[in-house]
Amino acid sequence: MKHQHRKEMRKSSSTKTGELREHPIHLRDIIPLDFNSIRSVPDSHVWPISDDFSSDHQLLVPIIDLKDPNAVKLAGHACETWGAFQVINHGIHLNLLEEVESEARRLFSLPTQTKMKALREPAGATGYGQARISPFFPNYMWHEGFTIMDSPTDHARALWPTDSARFCDVIERYQKQMKVLAEKLTDLILESLAIFREDLNWDVGSPSTALQLNSYPPCPNPNRAMGLAPHTDTSFLTILHQGSTSGLQIFKQGTGWISVLPVSGALVVNVGDLLHILTNARFPSVLHRAVLNQEGFHRLSVAYFYGLPIDCRVSPLLKLLDSGESPRYRPVTVKEYVDIKSKNFEEPLTSIRI
Repeated sequence: MKHQHRKEMRKSSSTKTGELREHPIHLRDIIPLDFNSIRSVPDSHVWPISDDFSSDHQLLVPIIDLKDPNAVKLAGHACETWGAFQVINHGIHLNLLEEVESEARRLFSLPTQTKMKALREPAGATGYGQARISPFFPNYMWHEGFTIMDSPTDHARALWPTDSARFCDVIERYQKQMKVLAEKLTDLILESLAIFREDLNWDVGSPSTALQLNSYPPCPNPNRAMGLAPHTDTSFLTILHQGSTSGLQIFKQGTGWISVLPVSGALVVNVGDLLHILTNARFPSVLHRAVLNQEGFHRLSVAYFYGLPIDCRVSPLLKLLDSGESPRYRPVTVKEYVDIKSKNFEEPLTSIRI
């Protein structure tokens, strides 16, 4: 079973890596700051202070218990009104969440010169580096990341030549369980729309998946820097373990930025661009960002991106349209959409509007 799991991951990641080779980025947008040697925020990392926070401090992202008999209905409502929700009783053991966070902390605590041995290639998709969205913004983010799209073995051995087994074991178990949960959540969300996988032409390959370890080191002036700039996810859906330290914020139309407060053992689920297209914009692809911790903690998070097969054709489902409603988007393959977003990051959906 483990061999088959690795085979599936290699297949989906090789397709994704080939697609990213078409859009190589400069090393200056890959190599993170040496945060251990910084005593003040350099101009290259200064961001304007944001003041568009929600004034309603009682607003909370919905929390859905997967054992709740009404989970299907609640998930659909959360996707439509928020584009996100927190999920509990999801089947991922707390021990595994703690293990993956511990391994992420062990990785990011390595000396900078050691982490550089696993630096992401300019045309690559995996390894250590800044967020891939960095080139689309004028300022850099207070962030370092580590992306895994298949077996983590090669990069792990570069970091720990004689002690990589523990990291690989934890990561591979986490990937496997995340995929199971992502498929369960996908079925739940589709059921809320009264559609099923059989109604969709998704049987054209393996889903595109990626695991992203995020590190937000302590910042000497957190009000002047940004952890991760506002963006939407290209994925179908994203599952985030944000640990016990707050930092994730989502933008709710008409309200402003709202902090997603950590709930012990809960995972954050957010709608991605592909699900937004499928529902003809009924489900918003939620804009989100990561702000820095004010108390000087080293915050970590772990994101699992679940996408559709790269050759899958996505378009608004006609059966979801109200009487007289027209599709907002033209059909597009996942590969084509990723290519569009790589060239028009701010408004990729506008490029496929009908």
